[in-house]
Amino acid sequence: MRSGSDRFTGTVRARQDRLRALYDESPEKAWITDRGRTVWNAGLDPFHGRLRAGSQDYGLVWPFGIHRAVGGDHDLPNPGDLLSAALAACLDSTIRIIAERNGVTLEALEVDVTSDLDVRGTLMVDRRVPVGFQEVRCEVAVRAQAGTDPTLIEKIVRAAERSCVNLQTLRNGVPVKTTLR
Repeated sequence: MRSGSDRFTGTVRARQDRLRALYDESPEKAWITDRGRTVWNAGLDPFHGRLRAGSQDYGLVWPFGIHRAVGGDHDLPNPGDLLSAALAACLDSTIRIIAERNGVTLEALEVDVTSDLDVRGTLMVDRRVPVGFQEVRCEVAVRAQAGTDPTLIEKIVRAAERSCVNLQTLRNGVPVKTTLR
C-alpha cells in the first residue's frame, strides 16, 4: 500500500512475481471468475433490491435503489453508482499496486468517477438516444512523498489505466450473454 505506511512494502512484488511466473508457465491458471447477483426479497418494490458481490459469500448484502430520473426514489446507491464505484475501486487499487511495484510512496489517493447518461434511451422516449452512459470521467487526485518526480506519477497513472480491468472493459467492450433459467 505504502500510503503513509511501510506495512506492505515489497508485498506486491513478492506476490505478483510468483503469480507472473506461474501464469507464464501455465496460462490456463490465469483465468478467474468474478460474480455479482441480486438477492430476492419479495417485500421490496420494483425500485429497490439487494445484491451480493463475489464468487464466494462474504456475508455482505448491499441494498440498491433506482435513480429518480427513471421513477425510483434515489434513496440508495443505484446501478450506475455501483458501476462508477467499481471503476473507482479498480483504478485506485491498480494505481496503488503499480506505485508500490515502482517503489513510490503515496501519501494520498482519491479516484472520483462521474458517469453521465441521457435516460431518454432507457425510457424509450427517443430511440435515437443510446441506452448506456454517454461519458465516464475519472479524476485522480494523488500526492506522493516529497521529492517524487511528477513525471513518474504520470507514468504510474497511465500504466494503471492500461492495467485496470474495469477501465479497459468499459473502453473496449466485452460480449455479454443473457440466459433465461
